[in-house]
Amino acid sequence: MFNNVARKYQSWKRFRNTYDELSQLSNRELSDLGISRADIVSVARSATR
Repeated sequence: MFNNVARKYQSWKRFRNTYDELSQLSNRELSDLGISRADIVSVARSATR
């Protein structure tokens, strides 16, 4: 049970870090990466898989 909680926390932490980093980029920088501001959540979620 503890391992499951630890894995979920690590997954959430990875999502949060990715989301925060992408959110700090300008629209131009996101565009250079091929990401729109609306895609940030889905990109961050895919980083946790």
